[in-house]
Amino acid sequence: MSSPQQFSFVARNSLALSVLVFMGAALVLPWVGAGPISLARVLRHEAPDYDILVQLRISRTLLALVAGGALSLAGALFQAMLRDALATPYTLGISAGASLGAVATIAAGWETFFGIPVTWIGALAGAFSVLVLVIGGSFKRRQISAFSLLLTGIAINSVCAAFIIILSSFAGMSRSFSIARWLIGSIDATSYSSLGVLAAVVFITSGFILSQARSWNLLAVGERWAASRGVRVGGLLGRGYVAGSVLVAGAIALTGPIGFVGLIVPHLVRSRISPDHRVLMPCVFFFGGALLAFCDALGRIVMPPAEIPAGAVLALIGGPYLVWVIRQRIPVEEI
Repeated sequence: MSSPQQFSFVARNSLALSVLVFMGAALVLPWVGAGPISLARVLRHEAPDYDILVQLRISRTLLALVAGGALSLAGALFQAMLRDALATPYTLGISAGASLGAVATIAAGWETFFGIPVTWIGALAGAFSVLVLVIGGSFKRRQISAFSLLLTGIAINSVCAAFIIILSSFAGMSRSFSIARWLIGSIDATSYSSLGVLAAVVFITSGFILSQARSWNLLAVGERWAASRGVRVGGLLGRGYVAGSVLVAGAIALTGPIGFVGLIVPHLVRSRISPDHRVLMPCVFFFGGALLAFCDALGRIVMPPAEIPAGAVLALIGGPYLVWVIRQRIPVEEI
């Protein structure tokens, strides 16, 4: 077992590395694109270089960093709650509910509501409707367990997927294409006001999750173990599910249901750096944000002038990685 000094050294270096990678992505990736941008023209605020950098690429990169961090942290949280190394932010049904809400607004042809994209409103409404259903369906004798959360989430996923298929089949050709594109998940330029709201929600929620790191460590061993150490397991699971749902709903309302980042990053950090959630969770947030921003930048330059959605790039990376994880025969209860 490592000494406290060794642990502190590893923790500091791992956290410092993750922050450096995150900041490096924020500084470098906005300059990556199908066409070059002149720094001199940007400094003189000359079009189109200044507009492309400030209005398009910087906002996209910042959105990818925040959303990727949120989804990765939610993945680490749900893996701790369910004690399942293959759990993702979508295991408990939140993504399916958000997707159904967004698909319903697209199929209906609604576009904006008081200047806000209706897909955002639909995604948030769908996500929080599922949140209420899962929490309500998981209570038994005023208690909540990881097992009941998992089963209820699986059921909700199946129901939402069926409704999405039905809505897509009744939508017109153009709306079906819009639905398919949204379901892939992509990073698009967004307003800085929307980005600011998302960042505030994500950072506040992330702060709460990180403040419970010791409890997540105990819960990852087992519910009885955590309860014997003074953790109120039912309340912790409920608060964790709500916090994770807020992260997932906020992120995918702006990006669509981007997958795999919540699986790849927590597993890599856990296996390569530390399973201690005091180190794992902040590292996961920063590495996850950098990974999604990198995938978005890669999608911009692979086939110019066309762009590959970040969700598709992540699927091409995450699919083979998931197969490799399964071939390693990692026990699902191992965290």
